[in-house]
Amino acid sequence: MNQSTTPRAPIGVIGGSGLYSLLDTPAEKSRETPYGDPSDRLTTGVYGDREVVFLPRHGRGHEHPPHKVPYRANLFALQAQGVRRVIGVGAVGSLRADLPPGSLVVPDQLVDRTTGREQTYFDGPGVAHASFADPYCPTGRRSAVEAAAAAGWPAVDGGTQVVIQGPRFSTRAESVWYSAQGWSIVGMTAHPEVVLARELGLCYIPLCLVTDYDAGVEAGAGVTQEEVFAAFARNVDRLRAVLAALLGSLPDDPGCDCAALRPRPA
Repeated sequence: MNQSTTPRAPIGVIGGSGLYSLLDTPAEKSRETPYGDPSDRLTTGVYGDREVVFLPRHGRGHEHPPHKVPYRANLFALQAQGVRRVIGVGAVGSLRADLPPGSLVVPDQLVDRTTGREQTYFDGPGVAHASFADPYCPTGRRSAVEAAAAAGWPAVDGGTQVVIQGPRFSTRAESVWYSAQGWSIVGMTAHPEVVLARELGLCYIPLCLVTDYDAGVEAGAGVTQEEVFAAFARNVDRLRAVLAALLGSLPDDPGCDCAALRPRPA
């Protein structure tokens, strides 16, 4: 890869350890935050002429379950590293029969069904309300869809991700209900990750890999942890290719209003 002497503005990537091999000369660093330690050490490196900061959402040993991920520390640490845009890579279940495992989705909407998670930096004093009508960066989403096409893995452009508390998977009744609402995919980590990015004025770009049909979509035993991990492993090379195309194509100027949407305490 051609590496310039001055890497362009850093991009943050939150995902699994199978994505680290993209980086030239990776280096690890710890980053303390007012919200505790992040999930793991940050890994910084260069892809082409782009500085990249990786953070494993669940830790390298997958020690943080979805409801215990230190989301506030993670996003704060990335911002402190100079990151202004975050690519969130995650495994999701399908709520639609026409969205099979192995699909890549770039959702444009989100429904929060979690409980008890620390989901704001504004605990007082003062009041601040984040604008969240469109959770994901619109220009970043467009870049992700174009990068997926360029990498030979066309993505589903749009759709609603419902975020459940976990760590258990859905019952059949829950799954049928989610599907009946017109929602496309189900996951456990996008919230509060996305809203915290918004509160910090960061662009958030989703890349969602469908690893399974959720329990109410088709007959069978229902999704298992082993099934999800195996499906993710089968597709990690394709994810790397999309991520490489996206990192190489993102312009320095995001061309969006995400930073301006950062709320200010009254």
